Amino acid sequence: MSTKTIERLSAVCRIAGQSTFLAVLWLAADYAARRLGLPVPGGVIGLAALLLLLFTGSIAPRWVKAGADWLLSDMLLFFVPAAVAVVQYGGLFKSDGWRLALVVVGGTLAVMVAVAFTVDQAARLERVIAMRRARALRVASAA
Repeated sequence: MSTKTIERLSAVCRIAGQSTFLAVLWLAADYAARRLGLPVPGGVIGLAALLLLLFTGSIAPRWVKAGADWLLSDMLLFFVPAAVAVVQYGGLFKSDGWRLALVVVGGTLAVMVAVAFTVDQAARLERVIAMRRARALRVASAA
């Protein structure tokens, strides 16, 4: 095998492994949410657990980045079942379509605002951490 083929195979294995880890984390969180009767979805609990693992340094971001990037790039595929359900419930959309559209638009806007705020805060935190590291390196190299 050529080195290019080995690199591609390695990348595919890394993405598969990281995606599997994220799926197992979600399944465990979903199981815990159902078992404990929590009013919070398992996906939210899994996201909080992943965030905690990343912040505590239990896992490095590079250990999940490739899998997360792949899942995000193919996220539109996860909406196909919802689109099929819309076709099955045409009568509901004829009677209450404007209400459903209002909820969808409002929910989408709320998610967009929350994501924008979160990304902004994460970028600020990342800059602060980078500045601290740069200062620490400068102090260490000066000593």
